[in-house]
Amino acid sequence: MEKDPERAAPAAATDGRTERGRQTREKIADALLALLDEGATEFPAEKVAAYAGVSRRSVFHHFADMAQLVDTAITRRLEQLAEQIRPLPTTGPRSVRVAALAEQRARILEWITPARKAVMRMDHPSPRIQQTIDEAFADARTRLEAVLAQELDALTGQRRSDLVDGLDAVTTWGAWHHWRSTGLTPDQARHAMEATVLNLLASIDRQPQPQPQPRPQPQPQRQAGAGPGPESTPDSGPDPGPPA
Repeated sequence: MEKDPERAAPAAATDGRTERGRQTREKIADALLALLDEGATEFPAEKVAAYAGVSRRSVFHHFADMAQLVDTAITRRLEQLAEQIRPLPTTGPRSVRVAALAEQRARILEWITPARKAVMRMDHPSPRIQQTIDEAFADARTRLEAVLAQELDALTGQRRSDLVDGLDAVTTWGAWHHWRSTGLTPDQARHAMEATVLNLLASIDRQPQPQPQPRPQPQPQRQAGAGPGPESTPDSGPDPGPPA
């Protein structure tokens, strides 16, 4: 059955407008992220519009207010994390795996820092932003356990959980922000992360090994018919008799 060209044309026009609208929204959100990467903490609509190459009116045509724009832009940046992740080695020498992990985490955490600082300045991050952050944390922990499975699989129970918690803490943004805020360069902060992970893993190598039980010694056997040994005789001397 042939399509009615008169009906198809309006549908195509609608699809085109929808796509152009989506592209404009992304352009505006990316403009705010560009300002964020430059260190901006305020985002006037006029400046965002200039960066995006659109009018101020267009900004508010696509977003109800600047708060919605900031929310959309931050969520977009957090969702872009997936594009920054590359497969990491899960076998091979520990030093090689840890170095690869630290390099990738350092690169991503430095890149995401402006957005994370913006979230810190928010009084109440939206549920969408919080969900995206939670998912990123969960994914990072899963990838960490895969890279270090050779070491972690030697542990069980609380000891394993405690070590994973520690490794997770020093490879996520909180530790990175601390190192960078105290004056470390990105390369120094990456080195600190790598060294800390290796030191935590070294605790596995130092765990005490079970000691073999001593072999039981054979007990001396008494000859048949022999009386009780001296150790069982309460008093082996003569009866002193009644006291004088």
